[in-house]
Amino acid sequence: MHTFHIPVLGLAFSIDTPLKVAQYGISSVISIVDDELIERMRAYYSQENFLPYFPIAKHSEDFRAKRITAYLNMVQDLVNKQLYYIRNSDWEKDGHALKYFALLPEGRLKNDYQQWRSLPEGKDRDALALAMQMQMKAGDIDVNLMAKVDKLNYSKEGELLAEHFSDASAALRGFAQSKLQSAVVLSAGMNPRLYAYLAEFSAFMPNADGKFEKRITLKVSDFRSALIQAKFLAKKGIWISEYRIESGLNCGGHAFATEGFLLGPILDEFKRNKNQLTEEVFGLYQVALAERNLSMSTCPAVKLTVQGGVGTNGEHQFLIDHYGVDRVGWGSPFLLVPEATTVDDDTLQNLATAQASDFYISNASPLGVPFNSFRKSTAELNRLKRIAEGRPGYPCTKKYLVSSLECGDEPVCTASRQYQQHKIKELDAQQLPEKEYAQAFEKIVEKQCLCEGLATPAYLKYRILKPRERDAVAICPGPNTAYFNKIYSLSEMVDHIYGRLDILKNVERPSFFVNELELYVKHLRTYVHDNLADLDQKKKKYIQKFQAQLLDGISYYRKLQQEVQHSFGESKDLFMEQLRKYELQLEPLRV
Repeated sequence: MHTFHIPVLGLAFSIDTPLKVAQYGISSVISIVDDELIERMRAYYSQENFLPYFPIAKHSEDFRAKRITAYLNMVQDLVNKQLYYIRNSDWEKDGHALKYFALLPEGRLKNDYQQWRSLPEGKDRDALALAMQMQMKAGDIDVNLMAKVDKLNYSKEGELLAEHFSDASAALRGFAQSKLQSAVVLSAGMNPRLYAYLAEFSAFMPNADGKFEKRITLKVSDFRSALIQAKFLAKKGIWISEYRIESGLNCGGHAFATEGFLLGPILDEFKRNKNQLTEEVFGLYQVALAERNLSMSTCPAVKLTVQGGVGTNGEHQFLIDHYGVDRVGWGSPFLLVPEATTVDDDTLQNLATAQASDFYISNASPLGVPFNSFRKSTAELNRLKRIAEGRPGYPCTKKYLVSSLECGDEPVCTASRQYQQHKIKELDAQQLPEKEYAQAFEKIVEKQCLCEGLATPAYLKYRILKPRERDAVAICPGPNTAYFNKIYSLSEMVDHIYGRLDILKNVERPSFFVNELELYVKHLRTYVHDNLADLDQKKKKYIQKFQAQLLDGISYYRKLQQEVQHSFGESKDLFMEQLRKYELQLEPLRV
């Protein structure tokens, strides 16, 4: 089927993407962080599809897990109906059926369809149609779980609840108890408590045929972390069915930078060591299964996928052909495809008319991780307005990202008014020089409320924003979005991915390898600048290692270009020129 997938996009942007594209065989990922957003989307789609809707109230027993289960079940039921309709419609006239076959990449089903259309009415045509119906599948409805967004929760009466009611555990339970037969994508680092909890669900265990009702996809940014996490999970009796490799910086959302490891060398390491990884982990997995009186003699299938900054068919196909990945993720460009994602109209127009300088990495996230930001977002404008009015920070209602204990025993969010007012009072008491004060003040107030801002676009798009709710939208597109400068149809974007159309024909764009290298050089430059006044031995070692890894990456790309004679978006000479340019920019950063 399709050789691309749509990764998770914020909270709202891909919250209902499966309802838009799964019927065409396209896989996508829903965030299950925000159960309030999920419950409201269930109410909306229930009304749209004349389905009974029974609210699951906040603070009712296990409400978070139950909300997630109910929404995922509804999505699965609706996608099943959509696919049933396409399978049984007039394939020569029905719009959805025509789109289903038109979007397909070259392959058996596409060829069968073309043959079917050429056959006269009769037994042969009917037999082929029946065989085709068996091949027609919906895209996967996967879910994303940020493993470390996992606060403990309290009852309505203020009593601390058991660990399995924590945010991540409850969300996992919501997925595990749903009727989906798909994967949970574990991202944002390792959470031993959550990983141990995984093993309590039979849905993640192999059945008698060695198949999994529900699978685990591990999002990683380097081989070492993949091996460590896979071994840990294997010892718990959990198998990783897919390693989803994501560029550390050339992606949307949070930017988890590696220590200078570039995407090409990372993919090469996975390519060379995939069999070793699988065999090593499988041995541990068999031992863990035996302890549960289960057995598996044949190693389960393992997929490799990749995402981050891919923008052309040439790049897409190179990743598949050279590194052997099973699928390539296309994320941020789909923010400009209303048929696939949920972006409010104002933000959509701002994205379509944005310049490269409008996309930048900030410290806006309360998680304390660099965050891809957009200057034209209404959330950023609202943040600046609140500061100008002397009201920095936000009322904290959802509390998904609370972490700081600086205001008392209960953790608070660093984007909250409570936290920022507390820190500003501390800052005022220090009576710092004006320049130092301004820098320290900006570090306090640069945080944005992402819990509200990343959910709001769905409320605006579907006109379900409640009175007195903030209408400011936060959005986290990757830098690759800058090259896509209009609103596209689903057909246009998919045709671009498969090389049937070039929507970047007149756009000057370096290859994704070069774009990522530039981001890493900038990242290192910023780090050196910020730490120059306090450069201890530990920081020096970090900088030296980072720089060495980047130089190794540049050498790898030179060798790769010579070996494969492949143009990565620009001419071979320009590619080599760009590598030399960033190599020279690393010289002044030596410490």
